[in-house]
Amino acid sequence: MFPYYNELLDEEKDELKEVIKTLHLQTYILERKYDKKTERYLPNHLYRTCERHLDFLKEYFKIADMDLIENRQYGIMHIVTQNLQGDKLSRLTTIFLLLLKLIFDEQMNMASSSIHVYTSLNEVYEKVQLFRLWNNKSISPTELRKTIAALKKYQVIEVTEEMGDLEGDTKFIIYPTINLLLDSQSIAGIIEQYQEEEEVTDDGQISSTFEDVSE
Repeated sequence: MFPYYNELLDEEKDELKEVIKTLHLQTYILERKYDKKTERYLPNHLYRTCERHLDFLKEYFKIADMDLIENRQYGIMHIVTQNLQGDKLSRLTTIFLLLLKLIFDEQMNMASSSIHVYTSLNEVYEKVQLFRLWNNKSISPTELRKTIAALKKYQVIEVTEEMGDLEGDTKFIIYPTINLLLDSQSIAGIIEQYQEEEEVTDDGQISSTFEDVSE
């Protein structure tokens, strides 16, 4: 494995380092990402680096009991850890994940061909009220920003404008990463569980993680 790495050009080594750091921090690397300047989806150079060095990267992550998986259907590279806990999700983040998956599926079912899925905070808020998932409590700006930051970190969404004050008309893209985190058939059961859920920990968190949600 390491002879392969040592024979690479310095530029290629730097690209590999960037890929490894990104996967460790974000879990997912998308083939195409939304670019705010051009307002278009552009190829992601990190994904191309993964493709070029896929065998090496798989062996590298295997040392740490991680599997690097290429999902060609959705254009996503991601790592799956063995016997490790992912980041704990706040209740609000988990609710957002559920509702973003619903919105994603709704838009894809209406489209005659593959589309890019756009939504807004207002659309998410409407579904929060529809499914009675927040007990009529107001969502604090701090908690909302933490939720959006977590979803951005794991490549679930991309806000289409500069991050300032998050308003109801704030628009963002839902990436196909959502399909790897949640199964369509299980959403109804999870939402029903949340509607009945009354007991949460003192800090408002439940025991789900990004690893749990994707299982």
